[in-house]
Amino acid sequence: MAEDTKNQPPRTPPIQSATFTNAVNAEIRRAAATGIYDIRGGGAKRAVPHFDDLLFLGASISRYPLEGYRERCGTDVVLGGRFAKKPVKLDIPVTIAGMSFGALSGPAKEALGRGASAVGTSTTTGDGGMTEEERGHSKTLVYQYLPSRYGMNPDDLRRADAIEVVVGQGAKPGGGGMLLGQKISDRVAEMRDLPQGVDQRSACRHPDWTGPDDLEIKILELREITGWEKPIYVKVGGARPYYDTALAAKAGADVVVLDGMQGGTAATQDVFIEHVGLPTLACIRPAVDALQDMRLHRKVQLVVSGGIRNGADVAKALALGADAVSIGTAALIALGDNDPRWEEEYRKLGTTAGAYDDWHEGRDPAGITTQDPELAARFDPELGGRRLANYLRVLTLEAQTIARACGKSHVRNLEPEDLCALTVEAAAMARVPLAGTSWVPGQTML
Repeated sequence: MAEDTKNQPPRTPPIQSATFTNAVNAEIRRAAATGIYDIRGGGAKRAVPHFDDLLFLGASISRYPLEGYRERCGTDVVLGGRFAKKPVKLDIPVTIAGMSFGALSGPAKEALGRGASAVGTSTTTGDGGMTEEERGHSKTLVYQYLPSRYGMNPDDLRRADAIEVVVGQGAKPGGGGMLLGQKISDRVAEMRDLPQGVDQRSACRHPDWTGPDDLEIKILELREITGWEKPIYVKVGGARPYYDTALAAKAGADVVVLDGMQGGTAATQDVFIEHVGLPTLACIRPAVDALQDMRLHRKVQLVVSGGIRNGADVAKALALGADAVSIGTAALIALGDNDPRWEEEYRKLGTTAGAYDDWHEGRDPAGITTQDPELAARFDPELGGRRLANYLRVLTLEAQTIARACGKSHVRNLEPEDLCALTVEAAAMARVPLAGTSWVPGQTML
């Protein structure tokens, strides 16, 4: 006899596991099928506390705002005046982060130089050495000195305007970078002294020093090579920001660059990107504490990177104590990377515009993260440079607008007192009050 279902209540629809989601299950199946970990580009995709969790407290009666059309709000910044004879002087507090020739095409590197120079800021070489395109179009160029030493030579150190000793990166603190063989063209191979077409893994630590005392010796060596002219930056990934910042400053750095986990990368293990490091928001105040405890805040400049997207992010980083910020992913998007107009071709690669999973594979249809000459030829460096310059101007105008609203005549005068937080986590990390209260978690009583 057939079961009578007419009077049965409707069945509860199946519920997807919150732990074993479709994405998690797909990764388990991929790992089981291949036996290798997943490698991708870009930055962390998981949601972590970020600048969106902070709000500015604009002026009204208790604070006096500035009139935007009549009262000046400065944006200039000087980096590296501690010991260098020729510190870096920038018109805006937004710089371009290190992205290598190899990860990016030659025209893309040229566009970064064009865009940064048009608005009076700096760009950075990245791993693999200095290209003539970038040096020729960058008014201010920072040369990255990495554990790999790829492309490094004393002549290029002297040609640079500053030197950045890279100890770590936010997307992979404690780990080295990767450049897959399909992106190692003849030119990249020659610059890096590598075999063409063979996968390359950069070292995770410098070969000639193992600690802060050795770093001090290395910084002195770089100063001697460059006649004490060039500022020396030290870049660290966000992991132990108080101690890393203190040790970098003690070793003689002019500038500390602090990169949070929202920072991107050309390629590394997905497990690294998502599970190692600290959110950018959690890094800034401990780093500022370290400099203040050493009485070096503003004498040693702090540059913050990792997930900077708009002028509000810039202003919030400055308010928390940074002297400047650095952008990477946002700069590539401004150039035209991961643009939806290439969606059909991104789908052929097994991805989608905005996913950033394809950066390491060298088949970027936008011609930016590739060494394929036909794809690179699609990208116009002059147009890309103009787009980047426009974007940088907007970031600066937005930061100025916020600073004026808080009554500040210079963006560097923004301070934690101008901020509140929307979540307990962000309030604790930024050490600003939870919105509508005077409570700073871990600092004050309710």
